[in-house]
Amino acid sequence: MTTTELAWFKSSYSGTQGDDCVEVAVAEHAIHVRDSKDLARPDFSVGRDGWTQFVRYAARG
Repeated sequence: MTTTELAWFKSSYSGTQGDDCVEVAVAEHAIHVRDSKDLARPDFSVGRDGWTQFVRYAARG
């Protein structure tokens, strides 16, 4: 699966004034992350375990 075939969605914390900045797409073995303001820039991906650890860390503030 290429990143153009992924179902990208924006963070619910992104702004509504066109300043959205983060999109993620869930694949079978990885979470892909990209900058929605600069789609020419390559996305990066992390494993599901790494993503889970990141989200837990971020949720703690």
